[in-house]
Amino acid sequence: MFDKLAQHGPLLVVVDQPTTIGALPVAVARAAGHQVAYLPGLAMRRIADLYPGRAKTDARDAFVIADAARSLPHTLRPVDVGDDAELEALVGFDDDLAGEATRIANRIRGLLTGIHPTLEHAIGPRISHPAVLEILSRCGGPTGIAKAGRRKLTAIAKVHAPPQGRAAGRGDHDRAGRTDHHRPGHRSRRHRAPAAGRQPETVLLQHKQVTEQVEGTLDAHPLAGVLTSMPGIGVRTAVRILLEVGDASNFTSSGHLAACAGIAPVTRSSGTSIKGEHPARTGNRQLKRAFFLAAFASLSDPTSRTYYDRKRAEGKNHNAALICLARRRCDVSTPCSATSSQTNLTANPQLRQHDL
Repeated sequence: MFDKLAQHGPLLVVVDQPTTIGALPVAVARAAGHQVAYLPGLAMRRIADLYPGRAKTDARDAFVIADAARSLPHTLRPVDVGDDAELEALVGFDDDLAGEATRIANRIRGLLTGIHPTLEHAIGPRISHPAVLEILSRCGGPTGIAKAGRRKLTAIAKVHAPPQGRAAGRGDHDRAGRTDHHRPGHRSRRHRAPAAGRQPETVLLQHKQVTEQVEGTLDAHPLAGVLTSMPGIGVRTAVRILLEVGDASNFTSSGHLAACAGIAPVTRSSGTSIKGEHPARTGNRQLKRAFFLAAFASLSDPTSRTYYDRKRAEGKNHNAALICLARRRCDVSTPCSATSSQTNLTANPQLRQHDL
């Protein structure tokens, strides 16, 4: 079908779900050398309200997408497939494992709260530590921990946490020995503690392995060195920025990237009512969140902190100052190409300090 349509001129293939049911046509179109883009779902629904009718059918949605691609090309986003596809799959799997580990940890803390709140208060914040999980799986609930004795708990903890093993084993034993008021159903919940302690081990091991693969894939990216050299940007934040930005060839300037991320100020005025500039409420939410979290994490850097304090002195609140700090990162994150970015960073070591 693409080959037949291409006989009439250049072909633009537009999908609304590029990573699910639209993945196959995207791959086929790219293999055939056609340009591919997608229309975000929220934008598509808002555009659909401009057309008559309230029906929700595939035919009407296809018409809206095609007409938007023809008359509103600025609403489209490019689809990048290739080397980043593997990284995106790894990051998605890593996010699923991280979410599953959090859910299991919350279930264990809820179980311990119903059995022994004092013990949960002690080990709850470090429930995902291998030493704590090993103690729970081998000794069970508070009763088993109290019967195990300090020596056994210390020996278990020292294997997984040598520096803190002695203090951790002694503290867990003392807190488990404290008597709490028994709650209804505490006997049945007590027998679930050993099984619950063994559940996170597999998930945490998989999470560690996938994280190492993500780091290895990130190191091979040409823009990885530029992003990770900035304060506040670690592996996960750098991966998210790379997945959303790609090779940065789609952005003509840093302002273009800032507008796409929703961190560029927007002027709101009507007649004589001039309200000045306000933060944008649109843009790529994932990219905006990555820049915002990176700016927040960089407050420990002296240069970034100085810029943040200067914005606060100008009267901006905390979030506004962080958005300004995030906006400065776009000056480094959007080179004309990956090669020029690395060349600029190497030729001018003060670039990072100046821009941040």
